[in-house]
Amino acid sequence: MRTTVTLDEDVEILLKEVMHAQRRSFKETLNDALRAGLRANRPANQGEPFRVEARPLGLRAGIDPGGLNKLLDEMEEEEFLRSQAEASKP
Repeated sequence: MRTTVTLDEDVEILLKEVMHAQRRSFKETLNDALRAGLRANRPANQGEPFRVEARPLGLRAGIDPGGLNKLLDEMEEEEFLRSQAEASKP
């Protein structure tokens, strides 16, 4: 890929120093520096990715597991209303 890059003065000096020390082209030196910098910010490979092992919930037939959160919300709402009614009693 061909692109135009504006380098800060200190970066230009560092690149030129490495170019001359290693007797390499500007392109090679810049690409190697970018690769090293970008790889340094990557998280280390920590082995195999985490996998979730699915297993049956053991629910009885006719119970919708997607509806359990709705049921819990309804129960919490009822409990909240009951506690508010008790708190407002004189």
